[in-house]
Amino acid sequence: MAEPLKAMYNQAFIDNLGGMIQTAFAGFDRDGFVRSALREPWEELELKARMRRITETLGAYLPPDYEDALAVLFAIDGKCAGFPYLIFPDFVEVYGQQEKHWQLSMTALERFTGKSSAEFAVRPFLLKQPERMMAQMLQWSRHPDEHVRRLSSEGCRPRLPWGQALPLFKRDPAPVLPVLEQLKTDPSLYVRKSVANNLNDIAKDHPEVVIALARRWIGTSAPTDWIVRHGCRSLIRKAVPEVMELFGYAAGAEHDPLFTEASLSAEPEQVQIGDSCRLDYRLKIREGGPVRIRVEYGIDFVKASGKTSRKLFLLADRTVPGGSAVAGMREHSWRDLTTRRHYPGEHRIVLLLNGNEAASMVLNLRT
Repeated sequence: MAEPLKAMYNQAFIDNLGGMIQTAFAGFDRDGFVRSALREPWEELELKARMRRITETLGAYLPPDYEDALAVLFAIDGKCAGFPYLIFPDFVEVYGQQEKHWQLSMTALERFTGKSSAEFAVRPFLLKQPERMMAQMLQWSRHPDEHVRRLSSEGCRPRLPWGQALPLFKRDPAPVLPVLEQLKTDPSLYVRKSVANNLNDIAKDHPEVVIALARRWIGTSAPTDWIVRHGCRSLIRKAVPEVMELFGYAAGAEHDPLFTEASLSAEPEQVQIGDSCRLDYRLKIREGGPVRIRVEYGIDFVKASGKTSRKLFLLADRTVPGGSAVAGMREHSWRDLTTRRHYPGEHRIVLLLNGNEAASMVLNLRT
């Protein structure tokens, strides 16, 4: 079994960090720093709590003046790259929000983001001074370093995973759009992925904004088309008609469906939690010219409350000739995941073609 991510923050890491700090700050109490960081209840702390414990311990053992403390971190940050060193931008978040520290904190976030990421640390600044911080983000969107440009988009995502939510941008994403406009043709895939993820966040609250932007952007360039497609992925899963049309998916109507035959089956039809089943599907596409299709299966997972929540799984996304058969199988695991826990009961499984239900069945999940 893989070690939990929080295990990267351990005594060896903290002692090594203390040793590096000692080379830049002769008065540093390395042993005291390590003991204080690891004080109980260290073992019970999860990832972000361990990160914050180390940050706060740095605050206690580095020079009390913020400028002097940052000077120590600047002296060693060239040797401090990778995910664990999110503690450096976290230090800025915790100790650098006073008005008198604004410019130094911006310099520090810009400097640290390429070595780990400042995407979480910028969010309290955004919540405190949104207009000023978005002006900074727009400035960063023109930076020559791709890490800094990515920060300008990733940091203002309304729904950044693991990060503080930004309710002001959930309500109104307009301040974010100039940054995304600036980055829509960025040469870095690393940056373009962030732009697409930001759009996908916005689409969950304001689909009309993303649809309008997609219509305006599509056809600009191949990199921008990739952003548009990836940024509209949640809208495609929901089969929003305007989006399906935009990407060329064939439309079907009740009187003129895209298929003439459809079937879906599971083997076995009764499964124990932790086991797998085989899903077999088949579609016969209506006669005519080539059509763009997206084939998915959806499972209405039973929740602890007894209610259901649907999750979709992609089977095929391509253009096929009219009259062709689209068939295949998929092994589906009913094993519990960190992101999904299974509960016994009848689970409805549906076969979807361009968002429309083509066939369905019921599987009984047991403990």
